[in-house]
Amino acid sequence: MLQVQFIRENKEIVLNGLAKRNFANAETMIDAVLAADEQRRATQVSLDTVLEESNKLSKEIGHFFKSGERQKANLLKEKTVQLKEQSKELTEALNKVSDELQNLLFQIPNVPHASVVAGTSEEDNEIIFSEGIIPNLGEDALPHWELAKKYDIIDFELGTKITGAGFPVYKGKGARLQRALINYFLDKNIAAGYKEYQVPHLINEASGIGTGQLPDKEGQMYHVGVDDLYLIPTAEVPITNMFRGNLISEDDFPILCTGYTPCFRREAGSYGAHVRGLNRLHQFDKVEIVRIEHPDNSYQALNGMVEHIKEILRELKLPYRILRLCGSDTGFTSALTFDFELFSTAQDRWLEISSASNFETFQANRLKLRYKNKEGKSQLVHTLNGSSLALPRVLAGILENYQTADGIKIPDVLVPYCGFDTIN
Repeated sequence: MLQVQFIRENKEIVLNGLAKRNFANAETMIDAVLAADEQRRATQVSLDTVLEESNKLSKEIGHFFKSGERQKANLLKEKTVQLKEQSKELTEALNKVSDELQNLLFQIPNVPHASVVAGTSEEDNEIIFSEGIIPNLGEDALPHWELAKKYDIIDFELGTKITGAGFPVYKGKGARLQRALINYFLDKNIAAGYKEYQVPHLINEASGIGTGQLPDKEGQMYHVGVDDLYLIPTAEVPITNMFRGNLISEDDFPILCTGYTPCFRREAGSYGAHVRGLNRLHQFDKVEIVRIEHPDNSYQALNGMVEHIKEILRELKLPYRILRLCGSDTGFTSALTFDFELFSTAQDRWLEISSASNFETFQANRLKLRYKNKEGKSQLVHTLNGSSLALPRVLAGILENYQTADGIKIPDVLVPYCGFDTIN
């Protein structure tokens, strides 16, 4: 969440940034935050004054008792009772306004980076890079869901039988290709300096709040009600929360983490080809990269993440493009996001396969994740994350773009991981 001090000192910057997002009632919300903060600070001053007076009287009472002046001591004790009642009322008022302030802040998204353009939909996203050759497959090219059935490598109906729509079963060479992609992505990340973690697939409420999934986004997550836990929507959540509440040394930067997890999302899918097959799932596999960075270096780190993902797609020899998301399409917690899209030749459309984002201090403020600078002052870190990569649409792209009359070729870089070079 945004820092109140930043809002107070940069109100116009915040309002201009929220305008890029088309954030409704921005000025009303910001004014409410500033008013609540003013009330909170005034209440804190009153409480501090009462506590200071109470402490002063306690010392005087002790002095009078020691000197035998019990009457004076008892008179002061009556006054301390009144001060104690005032202290209780002021503490309750402070807690109430502090909660109101935090609830307001939870509803305000991050301020977009200066490079982010305003927009009203994904149509306003900027294409900043494209690479790769789109193969000419001819009129007989099949979409991945038909290829999956033809070669018996993914069973969507079986997944529906076991669980429901959006939970496919990978079979035979399909399962082996899935595992190969996971291992390949992890190996690439480790070679780039990321440390691998295996993390829980369930999180508590504090973790959801820390990275911005909660509150207000419960409907997008699977909730285990008996234990009040949530299935993770991405490995970003547990990995970033490993550092929640930490005070790290400036010498610890950068902190680079990677991990593979299944991901679970309840978001409802509509009907049509754009959500068929692997295009939109409720459970899918993803390899994530997370960085904890010094604020001065975070955008250089973001560019490094983008180059790292580009290298993976180059090795897979898949046609892709990179978009800088406009304000209205940028995620709630992000200041700047680059989306990677893969061209699905058989579907004749672009599919999002990865994103790389800089959250600046937005998550760190929720996480209370700070570093101590060389002057000994505690400051918020910058957090970043990216997919490298989400598997379903990468797998769909490989099946569709590598299909031939004799079967589906496996990208050369994956053959050592698969143990085979063709699916037929």
